[in-house]
Amino acid sequence: MNATALSLVLVAAVVHAAWNLAAKRVSSGGPQFVWLYYTVSAVVLLPVTVVLLAVEPQRPQWSWLLAAVGTSVLHVAYGLVLQRGYRVGDLSVVYPVARGTGPLLSVLAAVLVLGERPGPLGLLGAFLVIAGVLVISTGRTGGGTHAVKAGIFYGLLTGAVIAGYTLWDAHSVTGVGVPPVVYFGLGSLLQSVMLVPGALAGRAEVARIWREQRREVLLVAVLSPLAYILVLFALTMAPVSLVAPARELSIVLGGLAAWLVLGERNAVRRLAGSVIVLSGIVAIAAA
Repeated sequence: MNATALSLVLVAAVVHAAWNLAAKRVSSGGPQFVWLYYTVSAVVLLPVTVVLLAVEPQRPQWSWLLAAVGTSVLHVAYGLVLQRGYRVGDLSVVYPVARGTGPLLSVLAAVLVLGERPGPLGLLGAFLVIAGVLVISTGRTGGGTHAVKAGIFYGLLTGAVIAGYTLWDAHSVTGVGVPPVVYFGLGSLLQSVMLVPGALAGRAEVARIWREQRREVLLVAVLSPLAYILVLFALTMAPVSLVAPARELSIVLGGLAAWLVLGERNAVRRLAGSVIVLSGIVAIAAA
């Protein structure tokens, strides 16, 4: 990976951990909160998207819209599942499990579907990811085991969606050739539209969240697209097999935030598990 792509990915990791911390701090984040931050993102990105479409030397293609629809469906699922995970589990459980599941699923798919036989390094990486998740999910928990189990479940589910949108988005910006900012701008608009029914059904909750936790809404709305646009640009310079693992530095940063900012229990154990998960991802990438 060249220095520019690596720099983009590392900055994206810091920004990604920051917006997840903000999302976790929302007291009752659900479809209404997800709609709010997708809508604010769409409003912020719409003028930029229009200008880029006007000056883009390549004429817009219908395939761009199809690609945006695909990413919108996957990102809406991601936003809803992630927020549900943060409502029932700790950041230091949900976040590393979600970010570690994608590479692990890639190895499993290669073995079970494609008939590949990973080398020792790839198998070691898969083992480390599983071991890290076990370290995070075991040990004494002040709030009982239910919250940990729920966090593991939603972390795994979120990771499956992450694996899906990472592959789809890599194909969209490389194979289809959609400009990254245009791609994310169209996606944000479509995501907001898809969640309108939930927002209308919970108008009172939308108003309450905007009134009481507007700062978190704005942080997620700005930092989430910023982090991912940086990753999309990196994907145009380096293969997804290098970009996807490198951005998972955010796992350790999220663990630190859960400990230092949120004061979550079992911080040392969960941070150690996050480091093990990150080591596994690096091993899978190097295999």
